[in-house]
Amino acid sequence: MSYQADEGRYDGRMPYERSGRSGLKLPAVSLGLWHNFGDDRPLANSRAILRRAFDLGVTHFDLANNYGVPYGSAERNFGTVYAQDFARYRDELIISTKAGFDMWPGPYGEFGSRKYVLASLDQSLLRMGLDYVDVFYSHRPDPETPFEETMGALDHAVRSGKALYAGISNYTAEQTVQAVRIMRELGTPLLIHQPSYSMINRWIEHGLLDVLDEAGMGCIVYSPLAQGLLTDRYLKDVPADSRAATSRFLTAEQAEDDRALAVQLNEIAAARGQTLAQMALSWARRDPRVTSVLIGASSVKQLEDNVGCVNGPEFTEDELAQIDKLTAPRAAGDR
Repeated sequence: MSYQADEGRYDGRMPYERSGRSGLKLPAVSLGLWHNFGDDRPLANSRAILRRAFDLGVTHFDLANNYGVPYGSAERNFGTVYAQDFARYRDELIISTKAGFDMWPGPYGEFGSRKYVLASLDQSLLRMGLDYVDVFYSHRPDPETPFEETMGALDHAVRSGKALYAGISNYTAEQTVQAVRIMRELGTPLLIHQPSYSMINRWIEHGLLDVLDEAGMGCIVYSPLAQGLLTDRYLKDVPADSRAATSRFLTAEQAEDDRALAVQLNEIAAARGQTLAQMALSWARRDPRVTSVLIGASSVKQLEDNVGCVNGPEFTEDELAQIDKLTAPRAAGDR
């Protein structure tokens, strides 16, 4: 059955925030395709999540070259769904991708060389069946390649028409200052930064947000639910099929250590009339310098619950103080 988007998708349910001092607005909640969109997941489920997201006003789909199992499969599967369901809505969508982590064998398959970055963009466009992406990121800084080379590749991507905007991800405050300066000199200002951020990973509060504000850049945060720890899934135990039990990015031991914290935070969320996940997302959005929160979803129900964060109440000073008291010891941590 052909897909027809919900005519009420822009009826005010989803707020849209300007990315820094640019002309581009992003939905308060964006959908990331890091997990759950590879060949290891049913395409029908991925399609249902993408359709429902757009119906709810989520206009930004975030990818990277190595997303999915195997690498590249998230972009390829997205391209399949895009061609069948979303091509007619292209001008309503923000589609982003990245290059930086390992993607193919050999010395040119990762990091920030011009060779790798531009080849990766061409491959991503081919997999997704797109003429251009809206945002193209340097996924991580390269410790050996000069920033001038990596930023020059981003500048070329924009000037060639293969990307409308350029962004960076996982750069420190100091590295961001360098990247901003280089891109301004090239004439292609950076649009946005994508760092990790959550209640228990607050490193961007110590300099990066100030740098972005001064530079006029937006900020879209990933892992705002701390790989699932800030959800109700870990309140009682660590499920055998959970990311904590199966992912190399998060261990069962970490989940057990953080479970007591999650229980305390959940009590605050319940008093606010929110799930723990909704409160965690609302909290990440509380700073006006945060343009959008990037969520993943393994089901339509999970997507709907998370998007519901936009309907949450404003935080009181007492609630923020309680959260700070619980999370301050981890404020400079980086998960």
